[in-house]
Amino acid sequence: MNIYDLKVKTRDGKDFDLSTLKGKVSLVVNTATGCGFTPQYEGIEKLYEKYHEKGFEVLDFPCDQFGHQAPGSNDEIHEFCTAKYNTQFDQFAKIDVNGENESQVFTILKKQQPDEEVKGLKNKAAMKMVAKISTTCTKKGDIVWNFTKFLVDKDGNAVKRYNPTFDPSEIEEDLLKLL
Repeated sequence: MNIYDLKVKTRDGKDFDLSTLKGKVSLVVNTATGCGFTPQYEGIEKLYEKYHEKGFEVLDFPCDQFGHQAPGSNDEIHEFCTAKYNTQFDQFAKIDVNGENESQVFTILKKQQPDEEVKGLKNKAAMKMVAKISTTCTKKGDIVWNFTKFLVDKDGNAVKRYNPTFDPSEIEEDLLKLL
């Protein structure tokens, strides 16, 4: 089973069949509008604009599990992202990425890619600090914070996991290999 076997809710509550993305490469991200990593929307949008026509999609799942940094309704989140970062990709409905109510999408992604590389001393220190305050990260593979990113191949399998400190521009090389 992979994520392309699932359906998710759009921000307006409709079912979206992820199988429609077969043959495309996707970046799946749990996001928050009030997080220190929120400016990463800019880099994610740049990747989307550059590679969307070549078969690249962004699957943006707002999540309020980390410091309640994704307040507001699905529409308010969408309005913020389009106004502040000019995002063209759509957001899905707000979800949980850890715990008993976690989205099946993230259950599968975490199983396929349980580990994430953290580069540099500054980033390692930041992630250690974040891990201490992350109350929903309780087992190996859990998402530690907002803006954990998964690169998914054309068949719906996670091939790489990037921690929140990983700048979206650094994903481009891996993305190109899959496109």
